[in-house]
Amino acid sequence: MTEQTSVATAGRYVAAIDQGTTSSRCIVFDADGAIVAMAQREHRQIFPRPGWVEHDAEEIWANVEQVVRQALADAGVGAGAGAGQLAAIGITNQRETTVVWDRATGRPVHHAIVWQDTRTGPQLQRLGAAVGEQRLRERTGLPLATYFAGPKAMWLLEHVNGLRERAERGEVLFGTMESWLIWKLTGRHVTDVTNASRTLLMDVRTLRWDEEIRSAAGIPAAMLPQIVPSASIYGTADSSVAGGALAGVPVASALGDQQAALFGQTCFQPGEAKCTYGTGSFLLLNTGTSAVTSQHGLLTTVAYQIGDAPAHYALEGAIAVTGSLVQWLRDNLGLISSAAQIEQLARSVDDNGGCYIVPAFSGLFAPHWRADARGVVTGLTGYITKGHLARAVLEASAWQTREVVDAMNADSDVALRRLRVDGGMTANGLLMQFLADVLDVPVVRPAVSETTCLGAAYAAGLAVGFWPDLDTLRAQWRADAHWRPAMSSAHRDREYAQWRKAVSRTLDWVDD
Repeated sequence: MTEQTSVATAGRYVAAIDQGTTSSRCIVFDADGAIVAMAQREHRQIFPRPGWVEHDAEEIWANVEQVVRQALADAGVGAGAGAGQLAAIGITNQRETTVVWDRATGRPVHHAIVWQDTRTGPQLQRLGAAVGEQRLRERTGLPLATYFAGPKAMWLLEHVNGLRERAERGEVLFGTMESWLIWKLTGRHVTDVTNASRTLLMDVRTLRWDEEIRSAAGIPAAMLPQIVPSASIYGTADSSVAGGALAGVPVASALGDQQAALFGQTCFQPGEAKCTYGTGSFLLLNTGTSAVTSQHGLLTTVAYQIGDAPAHYALEGAIAVTGSLVQWLRDNLGLISSAAQIEQLARSVDDNGGCYIVPAFSGLFAPHWRADARGVVTGLTGYITKGHLARAVLEASAWQTREVVDAMNADSDVALRRLRVDGGMTANGLLMQFLADVLDVPVVRPAVSETTCLGAAYAAGLAVGFWPDLDTLRAQWRADAHWRPAMSSAHRDREYAQWRKAVSRTLDWVDD
């Protein structure tokens, strides 16, 4: 860890930038991992066509500068490293969202293509035909899916006039959002291993760009960033950034948002797992220094790498629709006026009345990966009320988690023994209890709910010696609430069988 500690900075705080799908935040943490100050700003969601989702990377950068200035001011942190108060800053980001920008001017050549965007079907078909779907999965740990960043770069090279020629001349740069932010902060063109593992271009075991896949994708090597560890000093922030607020401060970590949450939950041992409940939900299980190839529909991804130490890996189950199903109940059906009301409505009944909702709004993600699926409401009778529908909405999040956990237990040598949870939906006690019941393991919510930012801060602090080791971070973790299983195995098995029957009704709905 020589590289990490050689530029260690004295300071009282570590800051983290969280560049998310709907907003950008900056949070300042103290040595105990407690939040000192936070600022947040939303950005536009751009929908040029059905299935297309874009962001304005320059708008996002302007927002990042603003929230950094505000958070540091609110924390009473003086400008720049010379003030001696800020030890380092880390970054966590929406994964797979893709930016290409001009090396000389720093201007994006096109809006960023967001991870949710589905336009890259033709690019995936060509890549699969050239390399082979099974070979791609073995090398990258990923299935062929529109989710990932490499095919988005392929699309840009094919549809932005003159871009391929400029890329071959080395005039433009490619990256995911952390790469864009690090370049704006320090002038370095790098990407961390966790984000690189979400491109369909990196060999997940060598942690290097795969030349065969890159060539088949037609992506010039000159536009690719250098792959670096998650916790390492990438450079120091320029004095022009955020009015000089970060001048000279080490930029010392980058992690994709779900890996950052795993790190913030201090899931450092094989078999430890977390699930983040937001718009969708993402369950990551630490598999140690071995990349486990899933045979049950999960993704193999890099969890983190600290300096020159071996990388740790994770199995990931991505669930497309959880919190957004509650929004659907609110906005599309009008059964509740706020998301928080769903728990009260669901508690008005004792069970789901035989009703199940499978929210395959854009197909099913893990462990099914069925783009042809569409959502269903099953088991409707005249007995069903809006309370039963509300309960079925909450139960859908738990049952989808159960499917992912079953796949993880089948793939991994270490069965899940406890699940750490974070995200907005964890405020719903009924859902958390039902989750513990259907998983038959304890569910634990941490005292610090902002685990994504905390993970980025922890990694940056390790890189500069602000925190000495992982044991120190683990000792700081505190539980806020526990839920323990209380459902009989017979009832659990019966309900799960009904859920799986409902899932089967979603399949083969879309013909093309």
